[in-house]
Amino acid sequence: MTWLADLVAALEPLIRSYGAGAVSVIILLESFGMPLPGESMLLFAAALAGRGELSLPTLMLGAWIGAVLGDNIGYLIGRRGGRALVLRFGGRVGLDAARLARVEAVFARWGPLTVAGARFFAVLRQLNGIVAGTLAMEWRRFLVFNAIGAALWVGLWMTLGWLVGEHAAALLAAARRFRPALVVVVALVAAAAGAVWWRRRAG
Repeated sequence: MTWLADLVAALEPLIRSYGAGAVSVIILLESFGMPLPGESMLLFAAALAGRGELSLPTLMLGAWIGAVLGDNIGYLIGRRGGRALVLRFGGRVGLDAARLARVEAVFARWGPLTVAGARFFAVLRQLNGIVAGTLAMEWRRFLVFNAIGAALWVGLWMTLGWLVGEHAAALLAAARRFRPALVVVVALVAAAAGAVWWRRRAG
């Protein structure tokens, strides 16, 4: 995942310089298919807010607006261009026929609830609006569920990031204090996973 770390590092100056505006644009672009690290950006920006460098309410509002606008742009692309247009140009953002079919199956099963929950799943998050548009979901219904899902997603990740930023020193101290215990736990989990894998392979 070094590419993700490099991308976050490249975007970091934008977040520090332009705050909520940069976050809003990044989330907007990710929301209709661009391969950008939306959740990582939310965590990073909120951590800066936790350290007092940025305003958390402003960041949350900017991220929410970006998410809703981006998904609605995707919806418009899917609704106006249709499935044929999406398949023609979707390969540029990793959207092939097989992936589109899988996402459409999820929409067919769960309907508008997919729109609200899509933000929490990487592939669905990027294709949410586009697929809703190709399936001709009613726009008002899409808008309502999309706005709810965006609010929950932004609220969760930015709250976590803010807590990490505000309590960074205490978290680091706790990590140092309990590091030996954590090493033992990780070793035990790895050993148990290895044993299960070996049994399945041998059986």
